[in-house]
Order: sequence, then C-alpha cells, then structure tokens
Amino acid sequence: MTHPDTRLTELTAQLTALDSERAAIVAEIEALRPTPAAEPSPPTTATSGQAAHLIDRHSTTETKIALFRSLFRGRADVFPIRWENTKTGRSGYAPACSNEWKRGVCEKPKVKCSACPNQAFVAIDEMSIERHLRGTAPNGAPFFMGVYPMLADDTCWLLAADFDEGDWRRDVSAFGETCRRHSISVAVERSRSGNGAHAWIFFEEPLPAALARRLGAFLITETMERVPDIGFRSYDRFFPSQDTMPAGGFGNLIALPLQGLSRGSGNSVFIDESCSPYPDQWASLSAIVPMARAKVDQLIQEASASGKILAVRIPLIDEDEEPWLAPPSRRRLPPVIGGSLPSEITVVQADQIYIPRHELNARSTMWCGLGKPASNSKPPRMPRPLPSRTSSRRWSSMKRVML
Repeated sequence: MTHPDTRLTELTAQLTALDSERAAIVAEIEALRPTPAAEPSPPTTATSGQAAHLIDRHSTTETKIALFRSLFRGRADVFPIRWENTKTGRSGYAPACSNEWKRGVCEKPKVKCSACPNQAFVAIDEMSIERHLRGTAPNGAPFFMGVYPMLADDTCWLLAADFDEGDWRRDVSAFGETCRRHSISVAVERSRSGNGAHAWIFFEEPLPAALARRLGAFLITETMERVPDIGFRSYDRFFPSQDTMPAGGFGNLIALPLQGLSRGSGNSVFIDESCSPYPDQWASLSAIVPMARAKVDQLIQEASASGKILAVRIPLIDEDEEPWLAPPSRRRLPPVIGGSLPSEITVVQADQIYIPRHELNARSTMWCGLGKPASNSKPPRMPRPLPSRTSSRRWSSMKRVML
C-alpha cells in the first residue's frame, strides 16, 4: 500500500471515530436536557412512499434513499452538481450532462447548458442519491448534488426558506415555531457552509409554485408579527424563487441536505429547536408529514382574508366599489406604523423601487407593498435592473410604497 493510500485510510478512520464520538455526545446532551411535560412527541406516522415503520440510521441504504427521494423531489429529468476550479477558486453548480466537456459537442461556457443543442442531461436515480449521501463519486472526488424544485408545469413538491448569516439561528427558530403553531411539519437543515439554514416544507402532491410561495409569505409575515425585528439580515429567499418557469431555464436550484463530506463537519444536517443536530437524522426525516393541498388552501384563504400575506390581494366582491379606497385585505384597515422612522432613506428607482431593509424598522418594512401606490404611473423601465442577489439580501423591492 502506497503512502497516500495509507494516510487516506488513517484519516478516514479518524473521521469515523470523530463522527461516532460527536453522535454520542449529542445523544447524551439530549438525554440530559429536561423535556417539557406538555410538549407533544414528534409525529411518527409514515407517509406515502415511505416504509410502514419508522426509518432510522439502522435501516437499509435502499430504504433511506427511498425516503430521501420521497421528500426532496424536484425535476427528475435533470439535476445540478457542484463544480470547483482549484486554480481560480471559483465554484458553482451545473446540470449533470453526459456530454459535458466533450470536444466538438460541449461548448461551455460560450453556450449555456439551457440553450445547448447537444443536451444529454442525466436523470436522478438511486446511484446519484447514494453518491451525494456518501459524499464522493466513484473516482473519490467530492460529489455535491442539488435539485431544481420547480417542475416544468410550474408546480413543486416542496418549499424551502433560506436563512443566511446574521441572526440565522434566531430567525429560523422563530420561523419553525410559526410552522409548528399551524401543525406544519418543517425540517430545518444547517446549510453546507455552516453559516445559515434551510427550512424545508413538503407537500403531498405538486402544488402551483405561486401557491407554495404564498404559503411561505404568510409564514414569514406571521413570524414578523410575533418577532418584529426578524427577517432583515438573515432571511434571503424562497425556493422555488419564481412563480413560473423562466423560458428555456430550470429555475433556481438548492443544494440537497445530508451531503456526506459536509456531515463530517456538522453541516448539511437537520437540527432541532435549539439548533443541535438530531442524534438520528433518518428518524427525524421519517417523522415528517407532508402538507395536504386542502390544508394549504385553507391557510392561504384565511391569511388572505385577514391581510396576512404581503402583496396578495383578494378580487373585488362589489364591482361598484372604488378599488383605490378599499383596504388591502378587503377586511380591515392596515395597522398604524409604530416606533421611530428614519429621517431619511436611500431609494433606488430602476425596474422597481428598491429600499434598503436595514434602514427600516420591522413595522415599516411590513408596510412595504401594502400602502397606496406612490403615483398612478409605473416607475420607468431601466435597461439594467439591480442584481437579483444583491436585491434579495440587502434591498426590499416593491411596486407600492407608503412611508
């Protein structure tokens, strides 16, 4: 055995020992932590597509993969994998394609994958899922897999809220508490970087992406009402990130959880209310109960009627009513802004009106998009709008502003 092979074996053994020691410590912490008497035990009812019994870390690989695929569902005909250029330090995701970098066939980066005439995308299968969970490809290279949540018909099996940096622990915990108040099973995952989290919500059937995003908007709105200063630094976006599929594209991707190499650092794992990893990741996933369409519809209807969804309107009931005089919820007038307001703020007029979030307090930010239009005319279209990544983290975009 060569020296590199020997060293690799030693490091693998050390990593396995550290994983076992960490799991034992987490289990002991959970055993010592007092459990509130009134707190209900987590649901253990198996869902459709899962085994009839609780799946745990001792279950077979095939059973774990089946559970994983039943929850983290997106486009099945194509999936993204992570790439990294060690020379330039650049990294990103690209669709897995059997023609990638074939001379005379693949013309990246000159031709985008979505516009390539020689597409040969690889469909998701059990082998790719297993490589992701183990963390490496057959040649030993790291293997990171993502998913395109939006299907070709503008529907989705899941909704994920992304929290990055800032007070992400507090914010995602508050979001999770809102979900639990409505009996929504939510799986909170510490992201691959370790400096953020994804809150996953699953559906029994594919729902229109617009409906799923309304559900997310309601949950964010209610969380902001309970914790007024939440959402200005850590909350980033939802996945799917659009209501409809961009022409010729795949929609935004999100990295899949439980990546083998990241788990060794305590990342890409599911965490509890105290942000501690569950001792048994598979048992926590097995307890998830996807939402039924009827429940989503009911929540959205009730939230819309009470004005608890930002920027969502209910159609006019009375055709003679003057729409510009009607309250946004059609049921009640919006509350008065409380607290102090900044003496001046920065406003950028481009494709929409952009206002920096950090310059507003919670109540005034919730008003954005709920007030009367600033004018009867739309803001002029600009040839180059602000970058979407910048606007999603630092800016609130809106077509209606009331200050």
